[in-house]
Amino acid sequence: MSVRMRHTKGHTANRRSHHALKDMNIIKEKESGNLRLPHRVDEATGMYRGKQIFTPRVKAVKGEKVKGASTAPAATPAHDHTHEHANAETKSSKGFFGKVAAGGRPKARSGMGGVAGS
Repeated sequence: MSVRMRHTKGHTANRRSHHALKDMNIIKEKESGNLRLPHRVDEATGMYRGKQIFTPRVKAVKGEKVKGASTAPAATPAHDHTHEHANAETKSSKGFFGKVAAGGRPKARSGMGGVAGS
């Protein structure tokens, strides 16, 4: 086996000299005063190089719903979960443990250690 070459501190420091983080060039907009990166659209105003590229979104105030009108009457709640479901009995018997508890043999699936279709 050959002898490896020396690995000095200076050699390591020279290699790591390129690992330093560089400062980001952040620009402050003249009109709005927002900070942005160069060659990027100002998201607050939608402007790029003096031209309107897109219309900015308006943030909705918390508590207000913008999408669609409510169809439920204001006096009753929108979701009433006090009634019993008609399929509650059949839903509980579904699945692996429901079939085992009901006495039926579950179908074998991949990874369950059985033969499919038997």
